[in-house]
Amino acid sequence: MAEKVVLAYSGGLDTSIIIPWLKETYGYEVIAMAVDLGQGEELAPLEEKAIKSGASKIYILDKKKEFVEEYIWPTLKAGAIYEGKYLLGTSFARPLIAKCLVEVAEKEGATAVAHGATGKGNDQVRFELGVKALNPDLKVIAPWRIWNIRSREEAIDYAMARNIPVPVTKDRPYSMDRNLWHLSHEGADLEDPWNEPQDDLYLIITPPEKAPDKPTYVTIDFEKGIPVAVDGERLDAVALVEKLNDLAAANGVGINDMVENRLVGMKSRGVYETPGGTVLYLAHRELEAITLDRMTMHFKEMVAAKYAELVYDGNWFSPLKKALDAFVDSTQETVTGSVRMKLYKGNCTPAGVKSPYSIYSEDLVTFGAGGDYDHKDASGFINLFGLPLKVRALMEKKTGLR
Repeated sequence: MAEKVVLAYSGGLDTSIIIPWLKETYGYEVIAMAVDLGQGEELAPLEEKAIKSGASKIYILDKKKEFVEEYIWPTLKAGAIYEGKYLLGTSFARPLIAKCLVEVAEKEGATAVAHGATGKGNDQVRFELGVKALNPDLKVIAPWRIWNIRSREEAIDYAMARNIPVPVTKDRPYSMDRNLWHLSHEGADLEDPWNEPQDDLYLIITPPEKAPDKPTYVTIDFEKGIPVAVDGERLDAVALVEKLNDLAAANGVGINDMVENRLVGMKSRGVYETPGGTVLYLAHRELEAITLDRMTMHFKEMVAAKYAELVYDGNWFSPLKKALDAFVDSTQETVTGSVRMKLYKGNCTPAGVKSPYSIYSEDLVTFGAGGDYDHKDASGFINLFGLPLKVRALMEKKTGLR
């Protein structure tokens, strides 16, 4: 009886040709596994396509709710943004797919799992670190690091020779990854950072120039850092992201074009469409501005950078990330309130924020009289705060250093 391998299957170019390659190369029985993270219509043809490509069976697992609640929300609460721009849409999807790979492999008695990530990318690390953390006994097969195919054009030829249809042509050979949170684009003309993305690249977001001439206002309610309602309507996690995706995309919000530093040592250029996520990050940050004290907020900014790096690098199941989650959850105890955002031609700006736990005091900050604040107190504070500078200046004057 042939050994079984479970393949993380998307129906895209790479995973489509991996099915026959695994059978031809190793004689494996290939079980395909797709995880529904909000790809939409992309999932419809997968079952028929996987079987026609040579898989013995396919699992299509609906994990949208788990994806939002257990992967997106923790990252949002942390305020984690990789290199100041990337909202980690692919990065935190991979550990969930790895978790599902392990679960299906254990159920099927498979000895190996496989993925379609290339040897140049980050996803190979994310998949494999997830598997190592959850079941280190499983063998991991990464065809792109083994076979002789060296380009997407060669991969297309391989598929055509075996009558395997793929959703990529030589005229539009972009590598794309889509889920409920974002859609990413890489490759082809985007590999030259001088090339501006063309409007027909965007499949979710209306180009800002073509967005409505009137702004859209949206109010988001948060409870302990988690978004729970849009314009007063309480929604479950998936429906909330979907609604914000629609609103933001229609107004041209959420396009991110960046050159990022991959974990494997090279720079890459990607264009990301993250409409609802962009709104949520900006709204969450605005609410934290009135509910977190200065020391906590500034320290959390440092934590956010490290958290983003951990997620980007595939360390979702690491002890450090677990520890940082505990810190983040502590900071979110008072991050409850409402934020109104203005969406207009690609811009997303705050238009109001309130919280029952606000530590913003209008009485204290007003230029007029009011509040328990004595202007004279500032003199002593400045004298003490500036004492090290004064002492050094006196020393420099005495010794002739200035």
